[in-house]
Amino acid sequence: MPTWHGKSQGNPLLGYRIVYFVCTTLGVNAAYLLLRFVAFYFFLFSWTSSGHSYRYFRQRLHYGVIRSMVNVYQNYYAFAVTLLDKVIVMGGIENEFTYTFDGEEHLRAIAKGNRGGILLSAHVGNWEAAGYLLRRLDTRINVVMYDAEHEGIKAYLERVTGGRNLNVIVIKDDMSHVYAIGEALRKNELICLHADRFLEGNKTVPMNFLGGRARFPEGPFVLAAAFNAPVSIVFAFKETSNHYHFYGSPLIQRAEPESKQAFVTRLMGTFLQQLEHKVHLYPHQWFNYYKFWD
Repeated sequence: MPTWHGKSQGNPLLGYRIVYFVCTTLGVNAAYLLLRFVAFYFFLFSWTSSGHSYRYFRQRLHYGVIRSMVNVYQNYYAFAVTLLDKVIVMGGIENEFTYTFDGEEHLRAIAKGNRGGILLSAHVGNWEAAGYLLRRLDTRINVVMYDAEHEGIKAYLERVTGGRNLNVIVIKDDMSHVYAIGEALRKNELICLHADRFLEGNKTVPMNFLGGRARFPEGPFVLAAAFNAPVSIVFAFKETSNHYHFYGSPLIQRAEPESKQAFVTRLMGTFLQQLEHKVHLYPHQWFNYYKFWD
């Protein structure tokens, strides 16, 4: 069984602080250079996560041994760059990022619908770096997360960003996050759910993904069915040193005679199909460093 426990490795809040400090004192280019060494350190000494990353390239993408090892380092560097770019965009640091937006009209359609919407994504790429688009939508984005430590990250990012249209909803045992989601939808806000991780005890569905059996949480898809909100599957991937490509799928909505379970099944199938396609296009930007496949 997958063994993710609801928290990312290391200290994400410390990582945000260090990256923001380097960017604002030494400059963005110095920060990118620093990340080369950080990625190499994890490549050498983070054996557990490196093993999972290696098996992803070797067993799922069928790369050769040497190519898989090289890609483990490239994957670490891509993840570090993702963190840096997220801080640059959210912190309002001057940058030269450019964007290609596929599907912006679908997100604008949600914003005009006056009943909110749900954005389904995964721990791939860096959709937060497309914050330029999200700000243009003139509506608030609520990111639903498991990590308890993200309470600290939330407060820190709100301090450095001035609270610009980003809110973090932390999943809690008392189910208060469900009420927060409902309230946000009533305010015509967007909810971003990552639908590729779960905690022990959560209801999951075994699915075939990249040629292996993996379990995916049913919760994000059930929420979409329960709130009957329009859904767009969104990703953003870095294509060059300063260019991002944002993808937003056509809106997926529950048909009038369709049961909730039928909609959940259809939505899960569509999500996995699009996720698998994007992983093949951007293999370095897969950021699940644990036993993902059964």
